[in-house]
Amino acid sequence: MATLGEFDTPHGRLSVIVTARLRKKCRKGKVWKSIAMLSALKNVAYGFDAQAPRSRGGVDGVFRVDRSFRPANSMMKKLFGGFIDKPDPLIPLLVGALGAPVEEWIPVRLVSHHLRLLGVLSQGRSGALLALVDQDSDKRG
Repeated sequence: MATLGEFDTPHGRLSVIVTARLRKKCRKGKVWKSIAMLSALKNVAYGFDAQAPRSRGGVDGVFRVDRSFRPANSMMKKLFGGFIDKPDPLIPLLVGALGAPVEEWIPVRLVSHHLRLLGVLSQGRSGALLALVDQDSDKRG
């Protein structure tokens, strides 16, 4: 894991961790260091608004991903079925890094036009910590 940086956002301080798992997934998906990925990463600056955590459509930023949306989309399958709900060796490392148990994590997506970076967020007194673990590319672009 590597710290990408700390960002002052309109919704408070947000620190971002990039995992080796994300790097591997992005390299496999041929988006590592791409313009689409850099564009998504710059959208960290919007922060996570706990008062309006879900995407309103057509808006970039950090948004909650939850299990209630039907039918389940590819982001939900990757984040829940492919990571949180299975015994992934990264989970205990993130529990320590985020300082919160899995049950307190907020599954999120970092959105830009052609790429979504998937991760988990933990909110604390001194700000939020976002760990990025997967990616979901727009099939059109």
